[in-house]
Amino acid sequence: MSVFPKISLRPEVENYLKEGFVNKEIVSAFSKEEAERKFETLLKHLSHPPSFTTVRVNTHLASVQHVKNLLLDELQKQLNGLSVPILQHPDLQDILLIPVIGPRKNIKKQQCEAIVGAQCGNAVLRGAHVYAPGIVSASKFMKAGDVISVYSDIKGKCKKGAKEFDGTKVFLGNGISELSRKEIFSGLPELKGMGIRMTEPVYLSPSFDNVLPRYLFLQNLPSAVVTHVLNPQPGEKILDLCAAPGGKTTHIAALMHDQGEVIALDKIFNKVEKIKQNALLLGLNSIRAFCFDGTKAVKLDMVDTEGEPPFLPETFDRILLDAPCSGMGQRPNMACTWSLKEVASYQPLQRKLFTAAVQLLKPGGVLVYSTCTITLAENEEQVAWALTKFPCLQLQPQVFFRTFS
Repeated sequence: MSVFPKISLRPEVENYLKEGFVNKEIVSAFSKEEAERKFETLLKHLSHPPSFTTVRVNTHLASVQHVKNLLLDELQKQLNGLSVPILQHPDLQDILLIPVIGPRKNIKKQQCEAIVGAQCGNAVLRGAHVYAPGIVSASKFMKAGDVISVYSDIKGKCKKGAKEFDGTKVFLGNGISELSRKEIFSGLPELKGMGIRMTEPVYLSPSFDNVLPRYLFLQNLPSAVVTHVLNPQPGEKILDLCAAPGGKTTHIAALMHDQGEVIALDKIFNKVEKIKQNALLLGLNSIRAFCFDGTKAVKLDMVDTEGEPPFLPETFDRILLDAPCSGMGQRPNMACTWSLKEVASYQPLQRKLFTAAVQLLKPGGVLVYSTCTITLAENEEQVAWALTKFPCLQLQPQVFFRTFS
C-alpha cells in the first residue's frame, strides 16, 4: 500500500493531542466541527515538509546579497538549470527561503523498489539523498545504476534485508542506486556513504550537504525566529542552556557581531564537540562550549569558578532555554511510535531547567523559553507554571514574525 498520510501516531497519543487542541476555548471561538477539522489539518501538515527550505546566512563572514548570489549559482547546478527563486525573509534579514516544489504527482513508479526507515524518509522529503545505512529493504535483483522507486516504512514493520515489503509505505520518489543489493546486505560492517541518489523526489528541495558551509546554516524558520526574539546585543554575556548542535548558539554570536560572550552548555560530549566545530567553521570566537548538565548550572557556594560552569546566580544578561522536548512539531514527521508516557515525560526536566535559568538571569534580563513541540503541557502550561512559581518574571508580548507553512 502506498499513501501520503497525516502523521501516524499511537491512538492514545493522538487522543492526547486532540484533547489539548479541541478544548473549550477553541470550541467556543469556532465550533467543535471546525476545531476538529483544524486539528486534522495540523496532523496532515506535520507529515509534509514546509513550503520553504530555510537557510540562515552567516552575516559574520559575508553579506546576505553575496551569499544569495553564490547560492543561486549552486542551485542552478543542482537543479539542472531549473529556475527556483531565493527569497529574503521580509522580517528576518539574515534568512533566505527557497520554495519547495511538490508534491509532484506525475512520477512513474518503478518495479525495482527500496524501502528506507522513517527517519531517512523524513530527510529525503527535505532534499537529502539516501545513504546506505538508511536502506532497510531492496528488490531481489537490484544492482548499481538501476532506477529505483524509494518508499518509507513509516510503521517500522519491514525486516532488514527483505526482498519485498507489502506493508504501509510512502512513496518518496525515484533515484539511481549507487550500490547493489548484495553490497548493501553483504553482512560486512555497515556501509557508509551514498546508497541511492534521488533524481525524481516527490518534493523537490535542494540538498545542502557541504553547500557553502562557512556561509550558510540549514535551520528551520521557527528556530531562527527564537534567536531574533532573544535579541542579543554586542558586549552582553549570554547563556544557551541546551545548545547542541549549535544552530542557535552561532546565530546568537553572529547577531552580537561576535562581541561579548556566549556560553553554550550540553551534557553530551559529542554534541558539545559539534558546537565547537560549528563555531570554528563559521569563524565565531565569542562562543565557549562546555559539557555540563544545565539543571546543575547554578553555583551554590557563591565561589566564582572563573567563567566555567556552574555559574553564580544573576550572571547572564540573556538566556535561551530551548528545552529538550517531545519534538512533536518537527516537520516532516510521517510517524511517531512513542507511547503517551514518552511524549508526556519532558515536563519535569523542563521545569528543572527553567528553575536554573531564572536563578542565572540578571535582574531585568531576558529569558526566552522555546520548544519544537506542539503539546500544551510543554508550552502554554509551562509558561503559566513559571509565572506562578517565579513572581519576578513578567510575560512579554510575542513579536510577530511572518512564518510560512
